Amino acid sequence: MNTEIWDGRSLSDLLTLEFLVTATGNIITASIIVLLAFVVSAWVAARIRRVADRYKSLDQTLFHFLSNIARYVILAFAALFILNTFGIRTTSLVAVIGAAGLAIGLALQGTLSNVAAGVMIILFRPIKLGDFVVINDKVGTVKDISLNFTELAAVGNFQIIVPNSEVWGNTIINYSVYPTRRAEWEFGVGYGANLADAEKIIIDTIMADPRSKSDPEPFIQVNNLNTSSVDFLVRVWCNSGDYFQYQADMKRKVKEALDAGGIDIPFPTRTIVQSA
Repeated sequence: MNTEIWDGRSLSDLLTLEFLVTATGNIITASIIVLLAFVVSAWVAARIRRVADRYKSLDQTLFHFLSNIARYVILAFAALFILNTFGIRTTSLVAVIGAAGLAIGLALQGTLSNVAAGVMIILFRPIKLGDFVVINDKVGTVKDISLNFTELAAVGNFQIIVPNSEVWGNTIINYSVYPTRRAEWEFGVGYGANLADAEKIIIDTIMADPRSKSDPEPFIQVNNLNTSSVDFLVRVWCNSGDYFQYQADMKRKVKEALDAGGIDIPFPTRTIVQSA
């Protein structure tokens, strides 16, 4: 039989009431912690990203990565506070999570290697968003760098996904790091051509283009005596952004200039002799 101990209520009723009050208080406290955690984490992440947006010299990829790390750290601490609020011993839970994490890590070695490589790429920044690169024979512009993969946009405007372990573990050719590049051509003229005239036409045509840089000094010389031509090697510096179109344009302009100057541009020929 229940004994009335206060205001007509039994001990079991009071214990139930106490449990409900405690549980309600814990739920309210946990809700407040969750709300504050999301607000604070979002504010901190935005502040970190804003630093990169404000100073263009800083790498936005690195600061976006740091902002995500800060956000998840704050949410993780909030989760520990919530567990403590409900009386769960977090030390034992951390040990269980650690053991489970080890097992998952062994099962997902390939994925974790991509994540580790992604962290190294973001921290050491061998490539950045917008760079034109060659990675593992894949050519394109860097569009995104995540923890698992790097996204390239190919010259034909299709997507290339490269796992980060292949990015970090292979040679990277980055065409966007330096502001200038050296363009190089080889032009052949006939053996009967006046080499001095041909050299002047070639270098004058190229240097007349506003994209050509006079410093460093342009280079031109006879490089090869081929079977049917005398080959000039030409090297001129230009801005990196102009390189591909500039190199293509000069081939056509030099060919037209040599034609106008009466300089023969030979092509391979074959003479067939038939015996009677």
